[in-house]
Order: sequence, then structure tokens, then C-alpha cells
Amino acid sequence: MNPNSNTWLDVCSVDDLVANSGVCALVEGTQVALFYMPEDKAIYAINNYDPFSLINILSRGLIGDIQGEPMVSSPIYKQHFSLRTGVCFEDETVNVDSYGVRIQAGRVEVDTHTITPKGTA
Repeated sequence: MNPNSNTWLDVCSVDDLVANSGVCALVEGTQVALFYMPEDKAIYAINNYDPFSLINILSRGLIGDIQGEPMVSSPIYKQHFSLRTGVCFEDETVNVDSYGVRIQAGRVEVDTHTITPKGTA
């Protein structure tokens, strides 16, 4: 997919994000956890749904890294998910969706091409 195509949806202002923390945004019916790491000039987007606790909570998790891989720790059972790929460090057979995300002119945009609409798939 062409990264310049019309699949990017304006979600919020960069000012709405909390540095080194997560926030949740509803994007086309899907809860997306956005993580902003300004020191690394990085922003990540994964599904907010924790497949272990079965609730939307990952945006409330602690972020850091494991051997250089940025991750979020679920606040419920403490599994760690890669912010790049969504793969669980403790069980690689489990993952959450990860999404294309970028900052354009001070606005956060999520690639809707990478979002599975609610009720499909």
C-alpha cells in the first residue's frame, strides 16, 4: 500500500498525547492505543484489547523496552506486547493488531487500511 494514499485518518492533535504513556482513540469502531515516545521521535499504535484479560486496557499499560524492542506491559496480567508488531513476548502465538501511525503537521494520523472494521474478519 502506498503510504501517501488516502487511507490516513486524522485522529487527534499531538498535544492530546501524553509523552511516554498511552491514550486510547476510537478509530473506525476500533479502540486503538496510541503510545508517544518523543525522546525517540516515535509513535506507535496497537489494538487496545488485551487478549489475556479480555478487556480494552493496553493504553493504560507501562511502556519501556525489552532488549531494545519498545513494548507495553498489560496492567492486568503483565504480559508484554511489542509496540512495533503487537506480538506478546511471553507467548509469541498471541498478538494484538498493530497499525500504521504518523504525525503530520502536528496531527496524529492512523492508517485505516490497517484497521479491520468492527464485525469483520
